[in-house]
Amino acid sequence: MIKPAEISVRYSDLDVMGHVNNSVYLTYFEMARVHYFGNFLGRDWDWKKDGIILVKNEIEYLKPVFLHDRPKIEVFTSHIGTKSFVLDYRVTVGDKLCATGSSTLVAFDSGKNTTVVISEGMKAMLVSLKKEQ
Repeated sequence: MIKPAEISVRYSDLDVMGHVNNSVYLTYFEMARVHYFGNFLGRDWDWKKDGIILVKNEIEYLKPVFLHDRPKIEVFTSHIGTKSFVLDYRVTVGDKLCATGSSTLVAFDSGKNTTVVISEGMKAMLVSLKKEQ
């Protein structure tokens, strides 16, 4: 298992109340996906042929994250279908759970501009991220 993605909160991430703006969490989720995919699939992965597209995001905000916090984001797979999968996120600061979320993604070949069956390499990564029951 790899370490969770650790985020550096930028001043521009904050809203008028001084905490991370709700919309910024989607960027944090994206950064976490890139962190996990990079660690599991490597730099040579062909994203044009075995890519993904995002079709849905959900977020539940539990506690605010502030400028000097160092949020960590864990990524887990909660569902694997034939062409789509769902990733779940846990945003924590220390031992405090600040937000949870999920993203539905679809395997996509951008050269052919069509959805595709999840490749075996991607599926192996997704299986390794399954939450332990």
